[in-house]
Amino acid sequence: MIRPFRPVRVLAPAVVAGALLATAACSDEGGGPGAVAVSPAGERSPASPSATPALTGAGAKAALITPADIEDNWKLATDAASWRNSMPVGKVDVAAFLTAKADAADCQRLLDGLYSDSLLGRASGASGLRGFTSEDSRLLYQVGDYGSANLDATLAWLKSLPSKCDQFTATGKDGGKRTVQVVSAKVPASGDAREAVTVTVQGDSGGQPATYTTDVAVLRIGASGAAVTNGGLSGVDHDSTALAVRSGAQRLKDVLSGKTPAPMPSQLD
Repeated sequence: MIRPFRPVRVLAPAVVAGALLATAACSDEGGGPGAVAVSPAGERSPASPSATPALTGAGAKAALITPADIEDNWKLATDAASWRNSMPVGKVDVAAFLTAKADAADCQRLLDGLYSDSLLGRASGASGLRGFTSEDSRLLYQVGDYGSANLDATLAWLKSLPSKCDQFTATGKDGGKRTVQVVSAKVPASGDAREAVTVTVQGDSGGQPATYTTDVAVLRIGASGAAVTNGGLSGVDHDSTALAVRSGAQRLKDVLSGKTPAPMPSQLD
């Protein structure tokens, strides 16, 4: 299939910001701007005395990145667990995949995961998430105990997407056609393993042309992993993605080794 020119950063009119869907807020114990959703630890036991420890609920919260970790103009989002962008919502045109119809299922999994924030699947132990906003962009950071085998499978799946889902068409809920492109992305060599892609969705939103671009990065340390999704209707700041991956990997490594990462800056508590 013909691959059109892909800009590094795609800009879209501000009027398409109506594509963002916000619902009820999810807050931490204090209900303040340091909003975070954390699930308690499960019953996973290390396979051996030298295995990476299981992540606890407190550890998952401590491993979450803070605004100081990603710099720029990112602000904490109090509705991190429920804010969605409707642009990735769509049904993949399976017929267009010709003989590689099995690849369509992987592309559908990508779109579904982007909207539901479920790219890592279901955690087998503790997990947490924290979101940040900057104009019409959102950066969501998720961390949890998912099991090393499941995380390696997710990393392999993510690595295959630029080939399987290079460019395809999806139909939105309104019946409109959307063109989706997936390309490989580079992130810092952090954690035991990592993979990243950049996804661009072009179509209409509210009757106006819109382009939604996001980075998707996943890393693993032992049986624990983290995912970063970062982007919006005005493009994606790849530097912020890199900072989130590097800082997140270090915080997770510290937690798993019994150290305490830097807390949320006091002025933001």
